[in-house]
Amino acid sequence: MFRILILGLCLIIPLQASSDDLQVRNAMKKADSLGREYRRLLDKSNFRAHWADDDSRLIYQIDESANGTRYYEVDLKSGKATAAFDQELLAKALGQNSHQNVRAGNLPLISLKPVTGSPSIRFFALGKRWQWDTTSNSLQADNTPAKSIAPSAPNANPRSTSSNIPTVVLIQNSTAQDLVVQWVNESGVAKNYGTIPPSETREFQTYAGHVWLFSNPAGSRLASVRAAADPVSVTITGKVRSARPADPGISPDGKWSARIQNNNLYLQNRESNATIPLTKDGSRSHPYAGELSWSPDSKSLVAWRVTVVPERQINIVQSTPPDQLQPKLLTFNYAKPGDEITRRRPVLFDLSEATPKLVQLDDGLYHNPWKIDRLEWLNDSSEFQFLFNARGHQTMRVIGIAPKTGVTRIVLEETSDTFIDYSQKTWMHRLAGSADFLWASERDGYNHLYLIDGRAGKIRKQITSGDWNIHQVDDIQEANGSVEMLVETLGMDPTQPYHRQYARIVLNSEDDVKITRLTESHGNHTIEFSPGKTWEIATWSRPDQAPVTELRRGGDGSLVAELVRADTSAMEQRGWKAPESFVAKGRDGKTDIYGLIFRPSNFDPNKKYPVLENIYAGPHDFFTPQNFSSWSSLNAMAELGFIVVKLDGMGTNWRSKAFHDVAWKNLKDSGFPDRIPWIKAAAESRPWMDLSRVGIYGGSAGGQSALSALLHFGDFYQVAVADCGCHDNRMDKIWWNEAWMGWPVDESYAENSNANYAANLKGDLMLFVGELDHNVDPASTAQVVAALQEAGKVFDFVPVMNAGHGAAETPYGNFRRATFLVHHLNSL
Repeated sequence: MFRILILGLCLIIPLQASSDDLQVRNAMKKADSLGREYRRLLDKSNFRAHWADDDSRLIYQIDESANGTRYYEVDLKSGKATAAFDQELLAKALGQNSHQNVRAGNLPLISLKPVTGSPSIRFFALGKRWQWDTTSNSLQADNTPAKSIAPSAPNANPRSTSSNIPTVVLIQNSTAQDLVVQWVNESGVAKNYGTIPPSETREFQTYAGHVWLFSNPAGSRLASVRAAADPVSVTITGKVRSARPADPGISPDGKWSARIQNNNLYLQNRESNATIPLTKDGSRSHPYAGELSWSPDSKSLVAWRVTVVPERQINIVQSTPPDQLQPKLLTFNYAKPGDEITRRRPVLFDLSEATPKLVQLDDGLYHNPWKIDRLEWLNDSSEFQFLFNARGHQTMRVIGIAPKTGVTRIVLEETSDTFIDYSQKTWMHRLAGSADFLWASERDGYNHLYLIDGRAGKIRKQITSGDWNIHQVDDIQEANGSVEMLVETLGMDPTQPYHRQYARIVLNSEDDVKITRLTESHGNHTIEFSPGKTWEIATWSRPDQAPVTELRRGGDGSLVAELVRADTSAMEQRGWKAPESFVAKGRDGKTDIYGLIFRPSNFDPNKKYPVLENIYAGPHDFFTPQNFSSWSSLNAMAELGFIVVKLDGMGTNWRSKAFHDVAWKNLKDSGFPDRIPWIKAAAESRPWMDLSRVGIYGGSAGGQSALSALLHFGDFYQVAVADCGCHDNRMDKIWWNEAWMGWPVDESYAENSNANYAANLKGDLMLFVGELDHNVDPASTAQVVAALQEAGKVFDFVPVMNAGHGAAETPYGNFRRATFLVHHLNSL
């Protein structure tokens, strides 16, 4: 009887598991189908502007659910938009001329351009250039040839840049052999696109910014082309002259040539060809290497002396390589926190006399660098300056050195008791013809711009100020002593500190600074200008607001008209739920914490749903979505029966410096003292959020945080999935971890290690690792597994073969994660 009972249980359990698996698979398939449908149902989307060259005309196109792509022309005075032309008649005319079926809602127009002073438009379609008179509705071939450009020398590692601007590249093969054509994606992977026989021309429809490579049949690369917004014609001859930059080794007066050879530095008289060795002590471990920098008067030369430190190597095993049966051992360089690093220091030579002289330098002000770069000479050759970032990232200096004496001084210094956010906020721009420079700093608690007197070594002017941040300088122009900058800001919108807003800053003098906001709506913005910058197109959105596109004046940012507002009505009729924005106070009871709440499409307010947090708390950025999206992985997870939340707690970036500093030597915190009260506050007014069932999942730094939730906050979180986590910051890559945990490695690293708290584990845990992870050492997860086993803990461990970083995002990993969360949180 006992044996039969046991056999029965053995049969029943797998059947039950299969039934659960099938339920999850079906829910995931349904979610995937729903996402595709929602994307299709978004109306009035994919706005694209087409300007006349002189800014006098604007035609835009949008995708309408009922009508396909439609074109409208804007009255630039009133902002009123009307149909740009009769699309039915144009489709008919194109069809008659090409003997193809052309639909009015899917016109194959590429590089459309309104013609100045005429009711016509020009465009490329069906392999030809055309002109359409929108008044007479007449179509003519446009014999204006595509702009002819020379191909570039093939870059060693070309990559396409992302773009949604369709264009055309015409390639003529003028070699004697077949021309092999390849398109290069954004990751640098080349994909074959056939061949072009000799003397023939092919048309390739592509996107602006995409790179095309051309090789001979033997595989030798001959040329490359980066597509432009307008169609271009390129002739490949096999003889490409690369644009050769000025040789930095040649002195400005042309008399001398400096070069590095066999780890030493040599100086050659270009008239006599006589060569003088400037150094003799260079070696493989201490070479003279890198760029050379001449003073403008050609009397001084700066080179670099490098102390080479062999980088740590790690080994991983590929258990199941596709090309052989036996495993492969893979070894690669991977420096970790605390490792010795290769460093360099400047070496100065005085060449003003007949005999070159080494100028002795004291490196006390720039000792132990993480990095030294941005070396520049002042125009009068009185000093060279460079940027020094000290190891540990608590001191950053602009250093100045006098070439005759070697006297070294601090031009500008930034210090922090925690960290300087060098990787995200370092920005410096030397003003033309001046020792002055522009500089970004958080010294007042927010990231702002300063004008620095590079001779006196003092701040001349704080250009921007306030409880907001300069996020990025997109463009800078100098003319007639005036400096104009286009900047992205965060926090100018008082309703949301993470919304990107744009401003123009004009610096005429330190007493004459004008800041003009170019955007003002309550959303996350992108902008583009007309060719002459008379007008701007501002598009903004929020997770709960589909894109809105506005026409604004380029000079002062004032609104002319709202052009298009995307419509989610059809999506909502099919159950789409906009993410809900929610704000609650953080750990201090004062600071606002912002996040989103995602509900399933079949949401029933009378039911109770488990709460699932997606976490990534890396201090290098913020991570709650700010733009509209018809569908995302967070929506897909909610479809499995969860209320999904996403928020940014203290320690993440781009709020105040104090907000950011919470991460200092404290990555295990992950903002949980803000996250937990935020979730509790949301549940107070949302009874359908069941806080007796709370889970969390994340990858990489989010994997570290997800496990930390069960180790330190297991009374609130009951289930966690941690994917490829950097569970011990001593095991992870050097730059990211030293940026927030500091140098030298101290006890704080151990205090933040998940492995050291294995005995604290509460709840249900699933750990993922990709056996080929080159981003986070897979041993980081293995060591946590060992610690949990040593502590006698029960958990699920899922190594994914042939997967790299983000193993839980593979189809298999995604399914295993979903079944684990659904089962333990009882969501379906």
